[in-house]
Amino acid sequence: MLSDKIITTLQEIVGEEHFSLTEADRSLHAKDQSSHAARMPDAVIWPETTQQVSAILRHANEHKIPIVGWGAGSSLEGNSIPLKGGIVVDFVRMNQILTVYAEDFQVTVQPGIFYKDMNKMLAQHGLFFAPDPGANASIGGMIANNAAGTRTPKYGATRDNVLALEVVLANGDIIRTGSRSIKQSAGYDLTHLFTGSEGTLGLITEATLKLAPIPEHFSAAIASFQTTEAAAEAVFHIMGSGLNPAALELLDTATVEVMNQEDNMDLVPAPTLFLEFHGASDATLEVELDLVQAICEESGSQTFKAGIGRESRNRLWQARHHLGEVLFRMFPDHDYLITDVSVPISQYPVLVAFALEALSKLDDAPAFIFGHAGDGNLHSSVYYPLDDEAALTKVQEGFNDRVIEQAIALGGTCTGEHGVGIGKQKYMVREHGEKAIAVMRQVKAMFDPNGILNPGKVVG
Repeated sequence: MLSDKIITTLQEIVGEEHFSLTEADRSLHAKDQSSHAARMPDAVIWPETTQQVSAILRHANEHKIPIVGWGAGSSLEGNSIPLKGGIVVDFVRMNQILTVYAEDFQVTVQPGIFYKDMNKMLAQHGLFFAPDPGANASIGGMIANNAAGTRTPKYGATRDNVLALEVVLANGDIIRTGSRSIKQSAGYDLTHLFTGSEGTLGLITEATLKLAPIPEHFSAAIASFQTTEAAAEAVFHIMGSGLNPAALELLDTATVEVMNQEDNMDLVPAPTLFLEFHGASDATLEVELDLVQAICEESGSQTFKAGIGRESRNRLWQARHHLGEVLFRMFPDHDYLITDVSVPISQYPVLVAFALEALSKLDDAPAFIFGHAGDGNLHSSVYYPLDDEAALTKVQEGFNDRVIEQAIALGGTCTGEHGVGIGKQKYMVREHGEKAIAVMRQVKAMFDPNGILNPGKVVG
C-alpha cells in the first residue's frame, strides 16, 4: 500500500525516527484490549504537532491510505484496530498540558496525555478531570470513545466535560470547535459530534476540558445483599430518592470473590454495592449515608459499612479498576465477550434479572456481572475456550445478543461507554433505525469522502 515515494514523504513530515515499518512496532498497534482479531497496519507514525498531523492526513487522503488514530490501545470493542491496514497515527508524543485555567476549572491538553498522569499534575491546582474509565487511557482516546466510568452519576461522561476541540479533518484542514464558555449556543454542536466518533470523522489534536475541584469531604460505603436482583433494586431506589452519589458500582458474588482472592479485600462474598459521596461537609455526607443505609436495609441488605477511610477506599477502587486485567489473567486459555449495555435507571433491576436468567443457561461458563450501576450501565464478562466456535456461538447468541436486545427494548443502548468499534455495529440499525443510520453515513461521507478515517468502524 505504501510506495517508496509515499514513505519518503511521510518520513520528511515527521523525521525518520518517528516513522516505522518494523514488524515489532506494527504488531504493537495491531490490537487493542478487546478479543477482536489483530490486523497489522502498514506503518506507524508518531507526530509531534498539529501541523504534522495535518500534513499526514493531506498526503494520506490524496493517496486514499487508511488512517487510524491511536492513544493507549485500551479500547474494548476493537475501536483502534486498523481493519484495512494503512497508517496508525500514535499520539504518544503529543502528550502535554498546554494551559491550566485554574480559576475557570479548565485545562487545554494534547490528545496523547494519559488520564491518570494528567490528573496527577492537575492535583497541584486542586483540580481533576472527573470521567474515570479505570484504565490509564489517553485523553484523545477517551474523547474519541466518549469514555465514562465510575464517577458518571455525579460528573457525567467525557462528552459532558469537553468544551472545545482542535480537529484535523481527512483532507488536512484544521478546525476548532466550541469555546471555553460553559454555555454555548452558537451553531451546530461540532464538539459533541466529534466526541464519540471513534476517529471516523477527524483526528483530535487538542482539547479543552471542564475540571472539578478535588473533593475535600467524601465518604464511601459497602452494602451486601442476598441476591444480585436485590442489589439492583436498591440501586433504583437510591437514584430515585434524589441522592447524588459520585459513584455507585454493582458487583455479583463471583466478582466479589475474585477481588477477595486477588486483592485481599475481605469483602462479604455476596452481591455488593460500592458507593461514594462527595459533599460540602462531613455533616451533609452523614445525612446522605444515613438515607442510603435505610434504603439498602429496606431492599434487604445483609451488611452495610460506611465511613470507609481514604486508604481503604483507594484500595477498593483500585481493585475494581484492575478487575478486567485480573479476569484476563485468570483464564489464559479462554477468549471472552464483554457486554456494555445501559438502560434508564427504572429499568436497571429488570435488565439485571434478565442477564442473570440468560447466564443460567450457559452451562456454568465462567461469567461475571458488574457495572456502573448509578447510570444504568451493566457489564458482563463471559469466558469460553479458545478456538471453540460452538462455545462462542452459544455465548454470543444465547447471552450477548439477548441481553443487548433486551437493553434496547427497555429504552437503552447496546453500548454505554465502550463505543461501537467492530462488535456493536450489527446492533446499530436495531437501536437507531435505518433512516438515522443513513444520516450518520451521510455525515461520515461529508467529513471523509474517501473513507480513509478508521474505515470499517461505527457505520462501516
